[in-house]
Amino acid sequence: MKGATQKDSLTGPFRLPSSCEPALLERFLKAEAMALWAVRSSQLQKVPSNVRLFLQRHEEDEQRHLEQFQTILGHHAHERGQLPSVPRQWPALAVQLFGYEALGLEFALLLADVRPDLSSILEDERTHVEFFEREIRKILSGEQADAEQARTSARAWWRKLPRTLDRYLEHSALEPYRPELAGRILSALECRLMGTGLLGQSRNSHNNAG
Repeated sequence: MKGATQKDSLTGPFRLPSSCEPALLERFLKAEAMALWAVRSSQLQKVPSNVRLFLQRHEEDEQRHLEQFQTILGHHAHERGQLPSVPRQWPALAVQLFGYEALGLEFALLLADVRPDLSSILEDERTHVEFFEREIRKILSGEQADAEQARTSARAWWRKLPRTLDRYLEHSALEPYRPELAGRILSALECRLMGTGLLGQSRNSHNNAG
């Protein structure tokens, strides 16, 4: 089994009850569709050759996941008229892909608890996070201008994260667990961003983000 660079964060005593399964599945249907479109859009940008190859495999993973959730739920994700905008510069794009894949991993950990039969999705999410984490480390150890662009992009992404997370957790079944879930996920992502060097030392910034 592949292991993420950072220890999985939601493996402690906290568990969502099975009643949250439909809400998690619906969130994954939407998230996988968004990820698929973002990966397709990313392939149109100027990225390193190894990244382009990985994004092609990544797209196949996301397409497979999306089809799984559509089959389970019995309906399709909302179709987009055009691909979403993504950063054109690789350092900024790498941060966005890394951040949202890391967020997806946190939800995959929750889903695997209530649906162990979907654990292969968790393994794919770990693989995606590990890849972009390595790419971030390359950027930060490379050209100073690229490293600074990545850190600037990470700070901007972090400031928007609480509002993004609120949307992900917006479901009546998740309502009783929202404060604890939000706190745990924000702390996990802050730790991951700090671990790569994208963010500085913690100052309880998730309390002030956004």
